Amino acid sequence: MNLYFALKLVHILGGAVLFGTGLGIAFFLWMAHHTRDASAIAQTARIVVVADVVFTATAVIVQPLSGAAIAWRAGYSLLEPWILLSLVLYVLVGACWLPVVWVQTQLRDLAAAAAQDQVMLPERYHRLFRIWFWLGWPAFAGMIAIYALMIWKPDLW
Repeated sequence: MNLYFALKLVHILGGAVLFGTGLGIAFFLWMAHHTRDASAIAQTARIVVVADVVFTATAVIVQPLSGAAIAWRAGYSLLEPWILLSLVLYVLVGACWLPVVWVQTQLRDLAAAAAQDQVMLPERYHRLFRIWFWLGWPAFAGMIAIYALMIWKPDLW
């Protein structure tokens, strides 16, 4: 198999894992949150945190490595405007994702404690959930923009 196409396959699959896992995590945690059942939220958040570590963190490492290898193999400079903008957006997405991972562990722990004590979810849980929700929007928008840049490779400046 041609090395370029193998790298491209890895890069596309990594992007799909990042976007798909992120979307799946968001959907399942959102749905669990709306049950208002601390036990269901805790169980879902436990799985969400594992998925983020196993899938998202792995893809986060693979993406820049495979992308740089593809650029080098295809003869692109990493200073191409569309590549630079992609990297800036990648950092923005990461700046949203890192706190989200921490927030998800807090949501998990708060929900687990509420379930164990058989009490309502504390206000801190709800405040953190709002932060989690709003950090997701720029992250997903950034990922979509990166996909667009990778496909169209526009002349930006």
